[in-house]
Amino acid sequence: MSDAEPHFEALEYVTITKDARTGLVVALSGTEQAAGLLQRAGFLDHPGPRGTYHRLPHGLPAAEQRRKATAASHALLSAGYSVHLDPALNALAVPDGDRDAALRYLVQLPQQATAVSSGNERAALLTEIAGPSEGFLPLIGKAVAVACVWSLRPDAGRTGGATLEPAAQLGSTADALSRAADQILRVRNDIARAHSRPTAGGRAPSPAPRPTPAAVSHSR
Repeated sequence: MSDAEPHFEALEYVTITKDARTGLVVALSGTEQAAGLLQRAGFLDHPGPRGTYHRLPHGLPAAEQRRKATAASHALLSAGYSVHLDPALNALAVPDGDRDAALRYLVQLPQQATAVSSGNERAALLTEIAGPSEGFLPLIGKAVAVACVWSLRPDAGRTGGATLEPAAQLGSTADALSRAADQILRVRNDIARAHSRPTAGGRAPSPAPRPTPAAVSHSR
């Protein structure tokens, strides 16, 4: 058996992604053949600090960006290139799949709340809503807190006369969500403790009292 490493036919690694600063869809690396495939898919060559790269034209709608990026990646893959396509640019992926699933679950949550029939089920439902690690309220509060921090950045779009009132409002909202989650957790803990206590009907019977010496019969 030979221990030699296998030979792979992939020509070169090409990355197709969206630049966060400019919003442009760019393709990095690749050979001259890859450049030709990218150009046929609608990409333009452009000089950069590390050599020529390719990008889609300015002003394309998001759906058109995804369509062209996906077509380019398939052409490159068919030609033997290894390609990393940003998942956000994959036109064949289900759009907003995670968001739609989360919305469906939240819509069903009130129905679940009306269907619970035991203390354990009520406590579990409140844990899903306000649990410290994966509860909905703490997660939303974290997102609002991040938005508050972002609004304080110098490049967040404030003009010279703008105030910090939006950031203060976001910070106050994040605090209110945190307090609400804490209050719900306290109710959840009360429900769980009450359910764990033995009820009057389920209390273990007391042991029978031991007879006193006066009550013992002395008859033979």
